[in-house]
Amino acid sequence: MNSSGKTYLFNNDTICAPATPPGSGAIAVIRISGQDSFSICDKIFKSKKLNFKLSKAETHTIHFGIIHENDNILDEVLVSIFKKPNSYTGEDSVEISCHGSNYIQQKIIELLIKNGVRFAEPGEFTLRAFLNGKFDLSQAEAVADLIASQSKTSHSLAIKQMRGGFSDKIKELRQQLLNFSSLIELELDFGEEDVEFADRSEVLELLSKLESEINNLIESFSLGNVIKNGIPVAIIGKPNVGKSTLLNALLNEEKAIVSEIPGTTRDVIEDTIVIKGVSFRFIDTAGLRDGGDEIETIGIERTHEKIKLASIVLYVFDISSTTIEQIKEVIEDFKNQIKNDKKRLILIGNKIDKLIEMPDGFKDLVELETIFISAKRKENINLITESLLKSIITDDFQDTAIVTNTRHYEALTKASEALSNIKNGFNDNLPTDLISIDIRDALHYLGEITGEITTDEILGNIFGKFCIGK
Repeated sequence: MNSSGKTYLFNNDTICAPATPPGSGAIAVIRISGQDSFSICDKIFKSKKLNFKLSKAETHTIHFGIIHENDNILDEVLVSIFKKPNSYTGEDSVEISCHGSNYIQQKIIELLIKNGVRFAEPGEFTLRAFLNGKFDLSQAEAVADLIASQSKTSHSLAIKQMRGGFSDKIKELRQQLLNFSSLIELELDFGEEDVEFADRSEVLELLSKLESEINNLIESFSLGNVIKNGIPVAIIGKPNVGKSTLLNALLNEEKAIVSEIPGTTRDVIEDTIVIKGVSFRFIDTAGLRDGGDEIETIGIERTHEKIKLASIVLYVFDISSTTIEQIKEVIEDFKNQIKNDKKRLILIGNKIDKLIEMPDGFKDLVELETIFISAKRKENINLITESLLKSIITDDFQDTAIVTNTRHYEALTKASEALSNIKNGFNDNLPTDLISIDIRDALHYLGEITGEITTDEILGNIFGKFCIGK
């Protein structure tokens, strides 16, 4: 069921919805799909051509005319025709391009509904495309990711997945497991004769290969998820070292309040920018110090939470008043608290504009790859963005399947557990009928990703999150 409580079952209703965002604009597009699309639109559309009928026109053609209600002309429009199965949904479809007035859009939709069209549920057009075999479930989810993409990298991932890059990999793994499963099922049919159709050494080798490939996909989720949603970067440090000034310099706007008074930032401040096609979510946090009032203490607690969630941490310190021993202590504390080799700490020595002489421990700071900046004067800010880009490898996903969807990640994790159980079952000489249960589980979880195995609940959760008209 979706959020409105409706069940996602395929039906023969003809549906409609705006395909363009709400609000007034130069043009708007209203999409219609279903078996009665042409006959219903013929009732409200009149072409300049004599005796013109949409059902008689060639597919993938555009026609100029008017939308009318009896003798009242509502608008001049362009109507695009897509005949099944060569349409987005696989059904007969019409797209009406009208002027972008809210009134015009609403009146056209009212006319369609009066003539037998139903207003579409969220994601129903894409749901019909899935049910009509235009693409599988993971490709359908990639459509939503494509719409939501805010950077070059997230767009590239969504395009690749929509075109079947990830699906093909899952189908390949599932097919290998199916071939193996058929041999095990054959052994069950001849159970009384104690026959082995599947060579046990080859089986274990195949299982290890499948488990390795699935685990590689699981590990790719940490990269895929941050590329899809933006890479979280926490800006931390003691009060009044220039964290908020740095955030403003990175965003090139006065997002955070800057003050000489320590503890000005009492809560986290977030904003997103795209650097060379990669989306970064910067988080300016409350200054780390002991004491302070109750509100500031809450802010510091949230800072620690954001540090745990961040992929990259920028530790900002005042270069003129911080010793190398203090920096090394920060690094050690970071390692002890985080215990995650993939999380990166970047040292930012701020306020170089106030330096009179070379600071103590400068050589050690250089060896620690410290970036020296003046956030106030916006000096060397480019060195930070370059370092951020180096922290994220974005080229390797071009030829590799990357997991970006939490549902896929969870299904792969369960499939991996099932494969591990299969291997343990063979090693422990368990009966074949018990092992076959884990085999079916692995096949089930892999099938859930592409929609070869699905439920109405899964469809509702996926398509209920789509926008209306997609």
